[in-house]
Amino acid sequence: MADGIWDNGGAPTGGPRLFPDALPDGVGARRRPSAGELALPDWFAPLLTRLHRSRAEDFTRLPTPDEGGRDSAVLVLLGEEPDGGGPDILVLQRAATLRNHAGQPAFPGGVADPGDADPAATALREADEEVGLDPSSVTLLAELPTLWIPASDFLVTPVLAWWHRPHPVAPRDPGEVAHVARLPVAELTDPANRLRLRHPSGWIGPAFEVRGMLVWGFTAGVLSTLLDMAGWTRPWPQDRIADLPPTTPPPAATADADEQP
Repeated sequence: MADGIWDNGGAPTGGPRLFPDALPDGVGARRRPSAGELALPDWFAPLLTRLHRSRAEDFTRLPTPDEGGRDSAVLVLLGEEPDGGGPDILVLQRAATLRNHAGQPAFPGGVADPGDADPAATALREADEEVGLDPSSVTLLAELPTLWIPASDFLVTPVLAWWHRPHPVAPRDPGEVAHVARLPVAELTDPANRLRLRHPSGWIGPAFEVRGMLVWGFTAGVLSTLLDMAGWTRPWPQDRIADLPPTTPPPAATADADEQP
């Protein structure tokens, strides 16, 4: 994460907003579960420490416009594998029949509704609608800087959270979500599963091949930065570059772009 994963121009002001008590020396949450349920594992501490000290430039160099854009949010939900197997991250795969981002893995999330109080409310509502996630099973930790995607004019706020009480999840509407998976961090950081993708437009960015899913674009960029921040990244062959098929839509302002048309 040399000078930020969002390598596309000037940087906005501001940085991540950690919810009250979600700090390295006193980890907690804005919305606490019942007594005894909240116990953040030790592996969270380095990530929250880096987030607490970070600036917006660590996440994006593309300035967020003062006006316009469609507010949206995604939920970056970290859980822990059974029997202490280490952290994992919840992702979904969009249905192949969708008009936009067909078949592409993504974090749960979507466009804000007028009744949503904040990006966290949007992310939790969308995760419930998409995969049946129980909001009470989630501890909110931080809102990352809002990231602008020019091609769609979305203003996306990633919301970092701890899945303190995991439960089964599945696509609620197969016409929108084809598959849901918890991807182990150990597999995301396996050098054999990492590569960079070249789009016909000239864009090059990070990607992961994990459990039959090719994660790239916006989602891979956010993952790549958080893995770096947490100290989980392992050396991997960055000269491993593959081409995306020409029919794949351009990723616009996605992360770790070596080239941006």
